Amino acid sequence: MSYRAVLDRKELEVELDEYLASKLKDAGYGGMVLEKTPLSYRLTVYVLRPGLVIGHRGTGIRALIDELSKEFHLENLTLNVNEVTVPELNPRIMASRIVQMVERGIPFRRAANNVLNAIMEKGALGCEIIVSGKLRTERAHSEKFRAGVIPKSGHPAEVAVREAKVSVTLKLGTYGVKVRIVDPALLKPPIAFKEQGGGGAS
Repeated sequence: MSYRAVLDRKELEVELDEYLASKLKDAGYGGMVLEKTPLSYRLTVYVLRPGLVIGHRGTGIRALIDELSKEFHLENLTLNVNEVTVPELNPRIMASRIVQMVERGIPFRRAANNVLNAIMEKGALGCEIIVSGKLRTERAHSEKFRAGVIPKSGHPAEVAVREAKVSVTLKLGTYGVKVRIVDPALLKPPIAFKEQGGGGAS
């Protein structure tokens, strides 16, 4: 695959992801995977409530296939809808949860710490949450919330660290929420990390 083709593919994936995040917000959008075969595209979408995507007797999923095929020129598109059974280990859903809490007026520190604790209680080996923007003053900055261990390099970092970023626009400006989660289910065989420090802002 040429360099130009790689860039085009990445651009398509970013645009498709943003489109689906808006389109499937009420279904609890948790991300997508796009696969290209010689004659078709295969799209897998992860959501909390698959029924809202599939619709009555599949009418929703058929309409979505038609819409995506036309909007993004995806030939012979097949669409799979998978349920996210443990939302606390899905960084996209957790980032969106923080955004929703902040939109309701909950202080960002409380929202981030609540989500951090929920993630770790579900068995994550580590989690890092970064909230950036005009958090308290007119000057933009960021704050980090961490628990457990986040591998930065090597095989564990490549296969087990999942991350997502979601933004929200409030009166003071735009907040960015980035969540990184170390999912033990992705490590084969399981690996134990030595914990370094606890949760909280830094």
